[in-house]
Amino acid sequence: MAQEMLDTQTPLVSMTDAAATQLRDILAKQGQAELGLRVFVQPGGCSGMSYGMGFEDQTQDGDIVTEHNGVRLFVDQVSAQYIKGAEIDFVDSLMGGGFTVHNPNAVSSCSCGSSFDTGEDAGTAQHCSH
Repeated sequence: MAQEMLDTQTPLVSMTDAAATQLRDILAKQGQAELGLRVFVQPGGCSGMSYGMGFEDQTQDGDIVTEHNGVRLFVDQVSAQYIKGAEIDFVDSLMGGGFTVHNPNAVSSCSCGSSFDTGEDAGTAQHCSH
């Protein structure tokens, strides 16, 4: 059963207009506008934890589901503790574009941009693969 956000003061995860627009465009071009975005955290990466994202169409048991600018976001309860208050953005630069996570819980991150450390998971860092 999906749960609503428990703390209304700080959104679990928010999304910029640029990210929502980009995601809606990708889903529409693939003919799958009903899908949402699953955001998760997993052990690994050069700073100890890494972000993951993927398309999702079903709520898993314990998920927290929110909607931002017409895009549904799915976050499992374990990942929620590491990314509460984070913002998903889409960055378009000369070196290429992509989705990125601005996480206020990260005390350090590596240059590859997909790995971070909250200070609670020291000792799990691995070499950056980028």
